[in-house]
Amino acid sequence: MRPNPLCPCQRPQRRHVRRAALLLGWLLALAMGWSGAAASTQPSPAHQAWSQQTERWINEQLIAQVSADLPLRPEVVVGRFDSRLQLAPCARVEPFMPNNTRLWGRTRIGLRCVQGPVAWTVFLPIEVRAWGPAWVVRQPVRHGVALTEADLEPAEVDWAAHPTPPLTRPEQWLGLAAASALQPGQVLRPGMVRAPQLFASGSQVTLLLQGAGFTLTASGTALSHGMRGQAVRVRLPNRQVVNGVVIDADTVAVRL
Repeated sequence: MRPNPLCPCQRPQRRHVRRAALLLGWLLALAMGWSGAAASTQPSPAHQAWSQQTERWINEQLIAQVSADLPLRPEVVVGRFDSRLQLAPCARVEPFMPNNTRLWGRTRIGLRCVQGPVAWTVFLPIEVRAWGPAWVVRQPVRHGVALTEADLEPAEVDWAAHPTPPLTRPEQWLGLAAASALQPGQVLRPGMVRAPQLFASGSQVTLLLQGAGFTLTASGTALSHGMRGQAVRVRLPNRQVVNGVVIDADTVAVRL
């Protein structure tokens, strides 16, 4: 029996067949594209050799920069060459540091061909980590509370991950007050601690007026909060204002 071209029940079936064929072809093309992309991401032997040479060169530079007083353990992560990059063969490649860059954190390194049929220069992304000593907050510390040995613990952190280096010695923070609330896991850095407040603005304090061969005492009113070892302004009973250094909760030293 010949199909009736006017029968509406047969035309949708042909449309479904065409759609299925198109979908199958699209899926096959997509799978082939994925396969080709995966193959193209594999680095060439030359690229691998140059990356390894670059990593060795960077490690040599870092070892030469390590301070004996503060040894940092360097770690280098070298990025990959662009898989689409077609470089001419080269017998000798030299790494170099681009201008205004340094081997610290996320940066880049240059490679140039110095012995080959074509001179070329490329740049590789790198990340230089510098692992070293630090103090990490162990338990929550409220703002203004003086830090004790129980509040922090020693750890090794990546110094290159933050623009401000961490505090490394206990005398840099022990007994100082938290400048803001501290949470566990935070690395302690300058600016996160301050001298503890010994008296408030408006408090009556004793002035030690020190001169050449003599010391006098006087009383006055603090015009700001007093932090240990910090400067403070004090008003004398005659309304004169002098500047001094906080010694303890009652005393301000003034050098004449």
